[in-house]
Amino acid sequence: MAIQHKETIPDNIEVMGAHVNNLKNLNVTIPLNAFVAITGKSGSGKSSLAMGVLYAEGARRYLNSLSTYTRRRISQVGKANVDEVKYLPSALALRQRPTVPGVRSTVGTMTESLNVLRLIFSRLGSHVCPNGHRVPPTLEVAENMGYVVCPTCGVKFMAPGAESFAFNSEGACPTCNGIGKVRQIVKERLIPDQTKTLREGAVASWRLPGRNFMIYVAEQIGIPIDTPFNQMSPKDQEQVWHGANKKYAINIPSKTGKIFHMDNAQFENAYAAVEDSLATTANERAITRLNRFYSFDVCPTCHGSRFNPKLLVTKLADKNIAEVSKMTITELTQFIPKIVPWLPKQVQALGTSLVGELKDSLQPVLDLGLDYLTLDRAGDTLSTGELQRIQLGRTLRSQTTGVLYVLDEPSVGLHPANVSGLIKILHQLVAQGNSLVVVDHDTRIISAADYVIEIGPGAGKNGGTVIDHGTVPTIQKSSNSLIAPFLNGTAKLLVRNQVPKAQLFDKGDITVKVSDRYNLHNVTAHFPKGRLSVVSGYSGAGKTTLILDSLIPAIKAAIKKQPLPKHVTQLDRAHIHRVVMVDSVPVGKNVRSTVATYSGILDTLRVLFANTTGAKQRKWTASHFSYNVGSGACPNCKGTGTISLDIQYLPDMVETCPVCHGKRYNDETLAVKWHGYSIADILALDVEHALPIFKEVPAISTILEKLNEMGLGYLVLGESTPILSGGEAQRLKLVSQMGRKQSGTLFVFDEPSVGLHPLDIQTLIHVFDRLIDQGATIIIIEHDLDVIANADYVVDLGPKGGQLGGQIVASGTPREVASTVKSETGKYLKAHFELFKPVAG
Repeated sequence: MAIQHKETIPDNIEVMGAHVNNLKNLNVTIPLNAFVAITGKSGSGKSSLAMGVLYAEGARRYLNSLSTYTRRRISQVGKANVDEVKYLPSALALRQRPTVPGVRSTVGTMTESLNVLRLIFSRLGSHVCPNGHRVPPTLEVAENMGYVVCPTCGVKFMAPGAESFAFNSEGACPTCNGIGKVRQIVKERLIPDQTKTLREGAVASWRLPGRNFMIYVAEQIGIPIDTPFNQMSPKDQEQVWHGANKKYAINIPSKTGKIFHMDNAQFENAYAAVEDSLATTANERAITRLNRFYSFDVCPTCHGSRFNPKLLVTKLADKNIAEVSKMTITELTQFIPKIVPWLPKQVQALGTSLVGELKDSLQPVLDLGLDYLTLDRAGDTLSTGELQRIQLGRTLRSQTTGVLYVLDEPSVGLHPANVSGLIKILHQLVAQGNSLVVVDHDTRIISAADYVIEIGPGAGKNGGTVIDHGTVPTIQKSSNSLIAPFLNGTAKLLVRNQVPKAQLFDKGDITVKVSDRYNLHNVTAHFPKGRLSVVSGYSGAGKTTLILDSLIPAIKAAIKKQPLPKHVTQLDRAHIHRVVMVDSVPVGKNVRSTVATYSGILDTLRVLFANTTGAKQRKWTASHFSYNVGSGACPNCKGTGTISLDIQYLPDMVETCPVCHGKRYNDETLAVKWHGYSIADILALDVEHALPIFKEVPAISTILEKLNEMGLGYLVLGESTPILSGGEAQRLKLVSQMGRKQSGTLFVFDEPSVGLHPLDIQTLIHVFDRLIDQGATIIIIEHDLDVIANADYVVDLGPKGGQLGGQIVASGTPREVASTVKSETGKYLKAHFELFKPVAG
């Protein structure tokens, strides 16, 4: 048999002629079996190379090798716009925005640790016979399952299997069906203001779609609809609350004076209107609207554990499965060594094997700094960074080899201390025989790479080329590299004038005290008004609880003169009268939302085109120039610019519309020109190139200037907003806020550095300064050390996450926090100041 010599095995992926998005006929060589970091400014083309070329082609080639039967169950990937890619392995991607888990997902199910735990409880647990006698673990059960004979009473019974301990299957709580919560209508939300009459809309559930005639049914029944609800007789009130569902003939007067008659109008009481609506809809937006009538309380049967209480008689080292699931992963690793010694000797060998499997499932989660999570933590309560790390940990456990892993911003949501664990995991993936491409801006991750590829020099049309590549030492010495100054410490760290410590609270002191909320217990935080403050700390330390769950709801309640949240026992809002929350949630829901529509530019554009001679001759109004209106839209794609192809036996494929070629409009509309441009020509421009064209149109130029000032000059006006990065989405949301007085306004940002190059972060910091100059107060939840170093004031939570967090370990100027020994953030901030020492001040 011939043996292949090493010389014939390729060492690199070769990409030739990549044209995806803004990539300019890009040629690049990417080392195989190595950790490769791709960096560059926001919008430079990093993700286009990593996800649009490497992952898209790797996944497509892998899918094409599968059977049609298998392929039809997997999302189809179109061919990348690239001339050739050689020596490309099959590819897997971990995206910046993992899919939000469903209500049945927990940390235990997502890490697959619960699967092992269920097996351990069924095979190694001490079960109880039908007569109540405890049966010790036996080798027969451990090896074969099946029937057990009670040594006390002799009764023969079936031992519960692993599936019996699954809350998503046989082991579900009968009350909540394994969700852990029960949905209950809150009576006060059905009629929130009982001083109103039925005609005035007292019954909120009768204002739901399709129920606006309910007051006329009530009138037909004999209920007084012009009497305030709280003045009605108890009998009439009861009829509104719980009246029987009967049909009546009614007359409904219209605003024009006409009368509409209904022979069989069915009465729905205040409760039934909500329950019936929920039972007949699967629309998520409608369900969200209905959820406002409900409270979601812990299930009274399983107390939130999700398990059938009958399962809790089975014990493992004197703990039931609900008790073990409630442990943090740190506590679980301390509990695991107790299991094998507790077992009878003849079962210990099998026990050692199963317990080892459980430890292996938890190790990557520990390495990635998620030790504070519990196995029963609901998946939909996790942050983006936590979700991505769990996904990464599960990937490592699979121990695949020969795969190309493409990771998009794995540092999202990571405290600097957790980055060390992430780097360890990344090196382990390569050590297992895989290739790794990571798109990231975190300088520690880039410094840990074997090879760096830098895309740029700018963004959008100014990007799309390789400006540098090589090992980290090579990049650090390069004069072409934009990231090099941030790797070697020659960049300027502090890019704003920070307020002197003695003047921090001169404009006011925003104070909030949280009595008892998750891991915060009697915590009082202070924030200076009119300054830039950062809340830092480990993932799970309590940052979100302090700001998003406590401070913001408390201020909003105080503004409306409503009671504070129960867990907020003290608030001084320092005359803050407006709160603006700027998160990284994608802008818009679908492809119809673009930069032009979201910013309001398209509204003015439509008016400009409607005032042209061509439009007036055709008697077209501004609405004709909307791609959401049939008269102006392409008849083939209905204005989306794309079409969905129905391929038999395979998933639908989305392609550029062959009629309008992605322009969204029909030919007649595109024939009308403004200054030589069709409306599609305008939407194809980026912000920077559109600026000189609209210098005489203030309504558009003002918005364009704001976008450009915020470093978004590369965004194309017709670009779909849901695909923007978190940082881009936050800045786009700020456009409407710039240039107006912000006195008394509190801006809260949740990780605005997501997806931003250090140079873009400097631009962002200047945006913050402009808001502060307009009178705003800014509080940022952030891990990025550049942002923290530039703050006026820092509140650091910790010392770790979960039960080991929840305390304010340091507060003060960034320098003060950096010198606080017990602050984990301070330790990394101090090292950051040291790296930039020559230019930090």
